[in-house]
Amino acid sequence: MRAIPFLIVSALLASAGSAQDAAPVPTLAPASVISRFVAEEAKQGVAVDARFFYPMSNNRIGKYDKKTGKRVAQWEGPRALYPHMNSCVVDGAKLVCAASNYPAVPMSSAVEFFQKTTLRHVRSVSLPPMPGSLTWIERRGKAWFAGYANYPSDHGGEPGHDHRWTLLVRFDAQFRSTGSWHLPDSVLSRFAPMSCSGGSWGDDGLLYVTGHDRPELYALRLPEAGSVLEHVATIPLATGGQAIAWDRSSSRMLWSLDRQTKNVVSSRIEPLSLALKAGRETQADAVPPPE
Repeated sequence: MRAIPFLIVSALLASAGSAQDAAPVPTLAPASVISRFVAEEAKQGVAVDARFFYPMSNNRIGKYDKKTGKRVAQWEGPRALYPHMNSCVVDGAKLVCAASNYPAVPMSSAVEFFQKTTLRHVRSVSLPPMPGSLTWIERRGKAWFAGYANYPSDHGGEPGHDHRWTLLVRFDAQFRSTGSWHLPDSVLSRFAPMSCSGGSWGDDGLLYVTGHDRPELYALRLPEAGSVLEHVATIPLATGGQAIAWDRSSSRMLWSLDRQTKNVVSSRIEPLSLALKAGRETQADAVPPPE
């Protein structure tokens, strides 16, 4: 049998690898809506704990009872100091919020800390310059993970940077950068022309992110090597983009908002291991048996 030259074998293997890498990312069944509330501050994002949810706009935070939907507290700061607070997350007794000077350039960002009980502002950390505008931040173990959004200049971004510059940055406890990753093209194309508005780590070790407009949730995985996150699955949501938060007091419950209707929504997200398995079984059932 005639030997196949090494270069041809290498090309065939590379082609097979490329085809495998280009396999479509599964879109799973839509998230199931569990509850829905209207909140005046529901414009940028929402945080949540066992008893309350905390919607926020640029310079306001509300605190609402999860059972009744009644507001029990509100904070409002001067717009000059808080031009664009994009999201918050419950971290112990604090609300930790991602803030920036958007749409001003050059972009700058800060982390604002509030008492969860009273919503009193207690601390501000100005972050070092990064490409982009901070839209979300969350602690995972001893590290902080943060999303930096980038937009074209006609949407408030810096010249030369667009949605492709969207970045995940890891900080240590003193907010010193220790690593960064780019988002995959399959997610960036869904963001365009805007960027990543929300992010939160799931109990399955995956990072779930949202864009600015589309009613979709993207599950991402840190790569074994390289600097680009892996797109695991897409999950349709009942809300359009903006910042999100996992409810740590309830299994697989995600909170999100719709800025057009000022609705705050809690949704049940099926564990991805089960959803992906169900999807594979459905595909297998659709294949006709051999004759």
